[in-house]
Amino acid sequence: MYVLATAGHVDHGKSTLVNALTGMEPDRWAEERKRGLTIDLGFAWTTLPSGRELAFVDVPGHEKFLANMLAGVGPAPIVCLVVAADKGWQAQSSDHRDAITALGITRGLVVITRADLAPESLAATEAQIRAELRGTPLADAPVLTVSATTGDGLDELVATLDAVTAEAPAPDSEARLRLWVDRAFTIKGAGTVVTGTLTAGTLHTGDRLRLVGETSDEVTAVRGLQSRNSSAEVVAPSARVAVNLREVTADDIHRGDALIIDDAWPIVEIIDVRRTMGQLLDEGVHGLMLHIGTAAVPVHMRPFDGDHARLTLERPLPLQVTDRIVLRSPGSRNVFAGVVILDVDPPELNRRGAGTRRALELTDRPETGDILAEVARRGAVERARLVRFGLTIPDAVEGVEGVEEIAGGWLAHRPTLEKWVEDAGTIVKAKLAAEPLAAGVPEKALAEELRRVDPPLPDGGGQDLVAAIASRSGLDTVKGMVRPPGHTAGLGPAEASVAEVERRLAANPFAAPEADDLRELRLGVRELAVAESAGRLLRLGDGVVVSPRTPAQAMRLLAGLDQPFTTSAARKALGTTRRVVIPLLEYLDGRGWTRRIDNTSREVVR
Repeated sequence: MYVLATAGHVDHGKSTLVNALTGMEPDRWAEERKRGLTIDLGFAWTTLPSGRELAFVDVPGHEKFLANMLAGVGPAPIVCLVVAADKGWQAQSSDHRDAITALGITRGLVVITRADLAPESLAATEAQIRAELRGTPLADAPVLTVSATTGDGLDELVATLDAVTAEAPAPDSEARLRLWVDRAFTIKGAGTVVTGTLTAGTLHTGDRLRLVGETSDEVTAVRGLQSRNSSAEVVAPSARVAVNLREVTADDIHRGDALIIDDAWPIVEIIDVRRTMGQLLDEGVHGLMLHIGTAAVPVHMRPFDGDHARLTLERPLPLQVTDRIVLRSPGSRNVFAGVVILDVDPPELNRRGAGTRRALELTDRPETGDILAEVARRGAVERARLVRFGLTIPDAVEGVEGVEEIAGGWLAHRPTLEKWVEDAGTIVKAKLAAEPLAAGVPEKALAEELRRVDPPLPDGGGQDLVAAIASRSGLDTVKGMVRPPGHTAGLGPAEASVAEVERRLAANPFAAPEADDLRELRLGVRELAVAESAGRLLRLGDGVVVSPRTPAQAMRLLAGLDQPFTTSAARKALGTTRRVVIPLLEYLDGRGWTRRIDNTSREVVR
């Protein structure tokens, strides 16, 4: 299916034309049919001679309903601009042309309707249309002349619609989903249903989706799908689609809400934009309405210059770089300006002259986004995050000057990465010099230190990024500790005390030093841990410290006892105390060298 939206001044025959092409009445409200005035969006569809399905979104042309018109045209990939032969180009023709231009819609055609009412004006009307469309995306669009009443020109129009749709690029069925909602209602026995124009991505029954809305932000599930009034398990773009949702009520959903794949889109309130048409952005207007898809959201604009500005939205929306937006002054029936999003995660502007500097940064930025700028500003950023922003990242980033991909899908700014590599070596060296007993610097501690340097490591920079930086610094990462190759923790002043404990245990391996002895020797938990890591001592439970050879020496004596043996028998055989024998036996049990039989006895495992 292909989707086409109508556009044009009120009472120029848009709905009549749609009816003539489809045999369906697009006006849904009784008031619309009674007054002959389209107020809200209407929908109809037909099958073209080629077999392609074409759905129409019929929009109101009255100046009071420009917001509704924008909701209909916003998601549509193709547009049909209608001008009546007996009335010619009029005010809303210009407003709708400007909206089409602002939205960046490049596919479409123009239809001169009511040809039977003013046959003498057809040539002049077409000339006027060509003049008004000069310099717009529809400048070279085909212009057709029809009469919906007599049927003249309809066959040629259908053939042109077929040609226009045939030339349209295929929509991306694999793209991430963003469905702008234009209606929400309840069907008895089915529940909540929303409708919209699916322009990219694919919907499946059972999909889990996130509803980002005016009053809600929640996860829901697709209970069922319909397109062209027929049920479907899968709907691919482009298509008009009705989605039956679970776990939400229609009262909680509004036009302008969006269904998206969770975590696939940035949900943003602040964006930086570039003017594509319309008035200069620094002409003193700050409060505007933003239109995208079916959404209309108040925004505050901070101009940087005539062509660049920052927009702060009243509520967050799922937006990406390259999105086209219409800006309109509240209460105005005209388009103020069209803009394209350049940045959905812009930097803070908290210094004097920051706006001027930001304008210079944005001036040369391509509309498709600047990978180097995004990476350089952060030092490093995950590839997946930039993809969510809407940037197209090549599989191999070597072609992007100054950007390098490292472990874990991180893209790094090469000069910044080199600085972090140098800083990491300096930090680790300094910390180990200050703490000679340390086995290394914990990765988390190194990450925290790198977040204090200039430029800082990004807050999201985790284990993969820190490990890659450490590796490039020539450092090893072992069990979460970063250290120079071959580094072993030194005992420093504790060396003599550890040697004294070793001497005592060599004389009597089961006479573990008492707590008072260890305090007198100034051997605390840290010194003992380093000695154990170096293979000098072995710590058992309850603060008992023995030689690493003590367990094997104990086994030789225990093996000579009658089996099974009691704890008391083991204590006597080893010539030690309960303080030592109990944690020692538990250690032997843990190694599988002895086995407990009951509460009082155990045996050597042969």
